Amino acid sequence: MKMVRMIAAVAAVTMVATPVLAASLNSKDRARIARAYPRDRDDVRYCLLQGKKGRDKGTAIGAGVGAGASIIAGGGVGETVLAGAGGAAAGRLIGKGSGTNSRCDEVLRRNK
Repeated sequence: MKMVRMIAAVAAVTMVATPVLAASLNSKDRARIARAYPRDRDDVRYCLLQGKKGRDKGTAIGAGVGAGASIIAGGGVGETVLAGAGGAAAGRLIGKGSGTNSRCDEVLRRNK
């Protein structure tokens, strides 16, 4: 039972640490910003950061919900880890789609 509580604590810490992880962009995204039209560069950077924050937030929330549901259902350590991983995958997909709005979608489509 202690292992399950430890996993729940790790999931909670992950949700708190998520905003810190979303502060940087990879080299592919930085190159996309450099290729963008000069008037759209700030918007492209903002939209890419928002999308990354949405994905990261969805991953953390999904992992927490999956692991929490497994703990409530009385699952063992293996089931809890598996449910957390499944929840993280689902949360990432959901967060990826809802991380940006229609204006960001248009700006990113225009500046591929």
